[in-house]
Amino acid sequence: MFRCCLLVTLLCFIHRGNSEEADCFPSEWLKSVSMSVKISKAGFHRDLHYRVQWSKTEQEVHALLVQKLPSGVYMDEYQLDTLRRDTGLEVLLDSKVDVEAPEYLSSGFTALVFLSGRREAVVPVHGRYHRPSDSSKRVKVELESPRLLLRSEQCERGVAVDAPCTASNHSICSWTEILELEDHAGVSLELPVGDSSMIISVCGVTVLTTVLCCVYLLRNIWKHGSF
Repeated sequence: MFRCCLLVTLLCFIHRGNSEEADCFPSEWLKSVSMSVKISKAGFHRDLHYRVQWSKTEQEVHALLVQKLPSGVYMDEYQLDTLRRDTGLEVLLDSKVDVEAPEYLSSGFTALVFLSGRREAVVPVHGRYHRPSDSSKRVKVELESPRLLLRSEQCERGVAVDAPCTASNHSICSWTEILELEDHAGVSLELPVGDSSMIISVCGVTVLTTVLCCVYLLRNIWKHGSF
């Protein structure tokens, strides 16, 4: 709980500044920066593939993705902890996520994906159950493109964004937000939706099956049980 409260407070510092001041990196080098986001797998359990590229530089560059996610999907913090232990990838969520709640009882959240020491990341994301519908069999969930922030230890001025330094160090560092990217489109996924026209028949069959099973069990208990 303390970790979540602290992260929410730190996220309040993530703000855009004057982009004209973002001269920590040469303008020609910034043109080489690119980012791609893809989604793989099917059904309710997907993977978000992030890839950030830039040309060779003498500076050690750290990358941070600020990904906003709608109420239709969620990330499992326990799964992310396992991913951190197994691969070293660090992802922070700005709020506690109820993995059992349906879409209509949930709210969106923000994930911070730290790419320090790497340029690619695969982050699991899961779809939530939506309200049943009698007009649509599937629902489309849109995920907007993440904000890309870069930071270098050699760069201490001309910044555009303040954000947490790392996933484990919650102090604030100065980052440069990359605004002009070639592949800056979001991704989407389709999730199956329950058929509301089948509610009566499904409930009827469920109740009937339950009653028959109870009758069968009571009959055998009465016949073979000792009282």
